[in-house]
Amino acid sequence: MFESLGEHLQNALHKIKGYGKITEENISDMMREIRLALLEADVNYQVVKEFTNEVKEKALGEEVKRSIKPGDLFVKIVKDELVELLGGESAPLNLKGNPATLMLVGLQGSGKTTTIAKLANYLRKKHHKNPLLVACDVYRPAAIDQLKQLGKELSIPVYEEGKNDPVVISQNAIQYAKENGYDYVLIDTAGRLHIDTQLMDELKNITAAIHPDETLLVIDSMMGQDAIHVIQGFHDELTLSGVILTKLDGDTKGGVALSVRHLTHVPIKFIGVSEKLDGLDSFDPERMAGRILGMGDIVSLVEKATEAIDEKEAMKTAKKMQSGKFDLEDFLSTLHQMKKLGPLENLLKLIPGASKLGLNQVQIPPKQMAHIEAIVLSMTKEERRNPDIIKASRKTRIAKGCGLSVQEVNKLLQQFEQMKKMMKQMSNGKMKLPF
Repeated sequence: MFESLGEHLQNALHKIKGYGKITEENISDMMREIRLALLEADVNYQVVKEFTNEVKEKALGEEVKRSIKPGDLFVKIVKDELVELLGGESAPLNLKGNPATLMLVGLQGSGKTTTIAKLANYLRKKHHKNPLLVACDVYRPAAIDQLKQLGKELSIPVYEEGKNDPVVISQNAIQYAKENGYDYVLIDTAGRLHIDTQLMDELKNITAAIHPDETLLVIDSMMGQDAIHVIQGFHDELTLSGVILTKLDGDTKGGVALSVRHLTHVPIKFIGVSEKLDGLDSFDPERMAGRILGMGDIVSLVEKATEAIDEKEAMKTAKKMQSGKFDLEDFLSTLHQMKKLGPLENLLKLIPGASKLGLNQVQIPPKQMAHIEAIVLSMTKEERRNPDIIKASRKTRIAKGCGLSVQEVNKLLQQFEQMKKMMKQMSNGKMKLPF
């Protein structure tokens, strides 16, 4: 997400950190590089122009205190303006309704049906309440079946009435939710290949019938600047409360995320960060600006860990690490906890200074993680608790048990020993972290 843009901006800002003072000349050089980085990321030209003018004006107008380095001040100005461009503050969902009703709209192919399942999953995890999915896309073949399948995977019920009138379905679904104690009703509406009168009329009729608390447009960020016209088109007709940007984890340049709020005044509320059903994050301008500029996002990292990791188990493991009694059984337990957090390379990118440490380039194939797990599971409990007893004959047996080579077993054992030494050094305060 924003890797190319982040790299270009960070390189430009790194240069100015070496300057003794801020002058009009070196600011102009920096702004040229920042302008190119934003345009390459497919940020709207007018947005780029206004952003760079604002940064330049503020940088030249700032009186630099002796205690602050000019480069640090410039980085702060860029970050503050980036936060402003992204919306200033996060825009929370309006969930005051009883039940709270959220209607998702969008064009075909934007990932709307998958996104509504992700959103239901997010709300259930975040607020510990009961969501109900509603199938109102009665035109696309298999749309209802797709939603039911997603609901089954997440154990979230789906309300459907086949090919009935979507207005009637949505009204009946809300009544059903009230009678059966559901807190959130999420309505999956029909998409079209383009904005048309028929699509808008149906959405307007549903809106008039149920008055949703949230009307969220799901938009494919890979559309680039065309997405702005789509957002504006829907907003003019429906008055959107927010946007969900999908596929920000793909090859998209991400420029649309930097243009949406400024050009349409519609806040981004969520972003799709992976294809998995937990791959939806709330959008926070402050955190996103920090990620783009390589400052990391520790808050998101902690939130993910809090959601997925068992606190008692984590404390127990931490104590074992500090005492040097960490064994392969603990390692396996930690591995299982980490898998709940999602792809490890995505988590590494949230660490401050990830790009400087090369962590943003790390790729950990799922096969590699599966191989590690298979090796440890092929060991006996005694071997996992005391890896020192694993000699040649045991290694051969373990390798046969997991279908891998003795070399791979050796490699894992060596890496585990190195990891234990590093943990001991860190707990003794002898090892300094590189950030």
